[in-house]
Amino acid sequence: MAWLSITLELEPAQAEALSDALLEAGAESVSLESTSNDPATLEPGARMRVVALARADCDPAALVAAAATAAAIEAPRFAVARVEEEDWVRRSQAQFGPIRIAERLWIVPSWHVPPDPAAIVVRLDPGLAFGTGSHASTRLVLQHLESNMRAAGFGRPRVLDYGCGSGILAIVAGLLGAGEIVGTDIDPQALETTAANAVNNGIVVNVSSPESLPPGNFDLVLANILAGPLISLEPVLAARTRQGGHILLSGILESQAAEVCAAYARDFDAGIVATAEGWALVGGMRK
Repeated sequence: MAWLSITLELEPAQAEALSDALLEAGAESVSLESTSNDPATLEPGARMRVVALARADCDPAALVAAAATAAAIEAPRFAVARVEEEDWVRRSQAQFGPIRIAERLWIVPSWHVPPDPAAIVVRLDPGLAFGTGSHASTRLVLQHLESNMRAAGFGRPRVLDYGCGSGILAIVAGLLGAGEIVGTDIDPQALETTAANAVNNGIVVNVSSPESLPPGNFDLVLANILAGPLISLEPVLAARTRQGGHILLSGILESQAAEVCAAYARDFDAGIVATAEGWALVGGMRK
């Protein structure tokens, strides 16, 4: 099967926002690459390369335009190339190696040996549903979970991953000791991917569409989406968080964090928990 590879170059914050929006608009997978000679350092004026994989019958201009509108940026220039299936797989495997998220936590593709035998390892391959740990917004949530979940006093918390994507947040919550875990997404493919990834990691995650969520509230609600949808979802997420429970929200640019905090202040003691690379993690306790 042939695919289309769509390549764009943007400044880092726009590149990360557009990568999420491309997936929402219909791209099958998206990767970010630094254009710097030193990928670990983002110097002033640095650019990021966004490479999206789309089906061969996709309209690239329509896809990019829809994603740019969702990300609230001007539609950028892009290049398109045809990529055969085996070439894409080979390139993906060369590009994606183990990712160290925190002191004990690694995300490791299936074709790599875990670098640290004592680490908490999430086995996750780049695929059709996004969320492999490489995005700063995902890392912010995972780092906070690794450092704080067991210290939150919940014992084995009931966790809801709203907009689960690949299931990475739900899986890490399970590896860190969560009890019942529920993942929900509007994309049926994301639900299938979450369920499969959970099985591969020995974690039980119950998946369902938002309208079919099981009853009851949760001790911890996670949502790594985008600022606009998160603001609209405040009543829904608040209704699903028990009094004294916690919420963690990501996919938020630092410039949008104050607006998200204000939207959640009615029901949560909400504030900025952490920031990285222009992105913010918002969290708080349910009043």
